[in-house]
Amino acid sequence: MNTPSTSDEHDDTASAATPHRRSVAFTLRRWLWRLLVLGVVAVGAFALWNSDWLKAPRAMWALSRMPPPSSLPVPVEGVAARRIADTFGAPRGRDRTHAGIDIFAKRGTPVVSATTGVVVSVRDTGLGGRQVWVVGPARERYYYAHLEDWRADLMEGEVVQAGTVLGYVGDSGNAAGTPPHLHWGIYGANGAYDPLPLLKEHRTTNGRALPPR
Repeated sequence: MNTPSTSDEHDDTASAATPHRRSVAFTLRRWLWRLLVLGVVAVGAFALWNSDWLKAPRAMWALSRMPPPSSLPVPVEGVAARRIADTFGAPRGRDRTHAGIDIFAKRGTPVVSATTGVVVSVRDTGLGGRQVWVVGPARERYYYAHLEDWRADLMEGEVVQAGTVLGYVGDSGNAAGTPPHLHWGIYGANGAYDPLPLLKEHRTTNGRALPPR
């Protein structure tokens, strides 16, 4: 009966260990490659999300996580809330009511965004004439209408802050011939609601202190 030599046993063991080491090395390289690809994708996604190209979507996401404001500054420069009449819900024609408030001021007075937001529409159409729509906190929509004109470089998709100039007081749309004013409305989840109480809660007009009410 032939007995395998010690050297033969050593060779068999070495032969069995070599494929095992190769398999472990291949698995490690494969996982390292996957981790590298995932890292590159993650860095690229992070860079893209924080790029100017996605500034508006990023702002929309942040706005959707904010609560509705409890107070707001008057969106017409130099106008105090106590000077604004509450005409929300007043009859307008035979089949509609006033879905906002009118803020009267000298023609050309700057109209500013009342809140952080994203400009979603800049257009001249319908009853509102020259108008701007801004989506603000809690994705509520702010309506600025009857403008004389817009700010020269205003564009849809622009991210604005409270106090950013949007346009100028006028009488465009169905307000033609009336005293210049801004029609301003806020539309929440359940439609338009009276914005004047928010202005009266705010003790400043665009950063300037008002006298006591």
